Amino acid sequence: MIRNLLLTVAALALAICNGASANEPIKIGTTQSLTGHYADFGQEQLRGLQMWVADVNARGSLLGRRVELVHYDDGSRSARSEEGFRKLIEQDKVDFLVGPYSSALTLRASAVAEEHNFPMVASAASADDIWSRGYRNIFGTDTPASNYLDGLQAAADTGSSTLALVYAKTPFAEDVAMGLRKRAATMGLKILLDEGYPPEQLDFSALAVRLANVNADMVVGASYLDDSVAMVRAIRAANVRPKILAFTVGPALHEFGDMLGADAEGVVGIVQWLRSVPLPGAQDFAYRYRKRYGNNPGVHAAIGYSAGQVIEAAVRLAGTTEHDAVREQLRTMYFRSLLGKYNTDDTGRQIGKRNYLLQWQDDQRRLVAPAELAERELIYPLPY
Repeated sequence: MIRNLLLTVAALALAICNGASANEPIKIGTTQSLTGHYADFGQEQLRGLQMWVADVNARGSLLGRRVELVHYDDGSRSARSEEGFRKLIEQDKVDFLVGPYSSALTLRASAVAEEHNFPMVASAASADDIWSRGYRNIFGTDTPASNYLDGLQAAADTGSSTLALVYAKTPFAEDVAMGLRKRAATMGLKILLDEGYPPEQLDFSALAVRLANVNADMVVGASYLDDSVAMVRAIRAANVRPKILAFTVGPALHEFGDMLGADAEGVVGIVQWLRSVPLPGAQDFAYRYRKRYGNNPGVHAAIGYSAGQVIEAAVRLAGTTEHDAVREQLRTMYFRSLLGKYNTDDTGRQIGKRNYLLQWQDDQRRLVAPAELAERELIYPLPY
């Protein structure tokens, strides 16, 4: 009895020191793209974040307080995301922020966080511009865009020597393209075509003709879901036959295979997480996510869940929700989330995370690199 009384008093004292009642929840605020161009990604990211909240509360709360998620639909638009984050901070009085999907939206949202001196954990955002503004409140979990395609070395090592690079004109894709340009020579690749396109473009018939003319060993697209699917269709229709066909974002999603069917076979994807990667918690997360939502999780569900894990770790290490203390933990802590290693530099840029290479084989996404984690060998050259 006396011990329980002392524990209760201690918990109340901690809550008072933190400036909050033990009955008040710790509020996490976010906007996600539940409608619009990025809806597939935003919906899954939100589900991952909601699952983390449920898990924290099932374990008995965070610092003796329940966690509550407050979220708005940003419609895949930067202005709506900015408006949502202002509302989360000024009206909803949230404690911490999780960034939206995409680098473009995060650039605007993180400016709001910086203006209010509010810690924000970025989710699926990796454009280098995010980390080059001298901000102290934005912390990445994703691989920086300029390092995004480093894993393609495994494909280059098969003997490819020429490259065609195509990219959507978005902050993320442009930084991915810039990183590959810088690395191409060290990978032993000569760039034969380097071309950007508007992110809403879905007609790639003319591009497919140009790809046929250059006949590069590797075709690499810094792209999303709908554009990568449209590009594969155009390439197949024009009978373009690269030895490696690789894209960011799209091939990591089961929708890619659903939309392309047999045409997805052999396509390579660059991905931050795959449930088959033998890392702690991956299979457990996938099983519980499937039980909760009825389908297997994609990478963006893992990203949303991991963003919550990072906030939880920082708060627990700080022992408080006071922003200065939590910000310092976000800046200095070493942590392994579901997504992988968390370790940022002084700008908040993620330096601990590496990406993986998958390939669609037998209607499944199979991990093919790095070699020590691979479940299948890379099929090279592509079967036609």
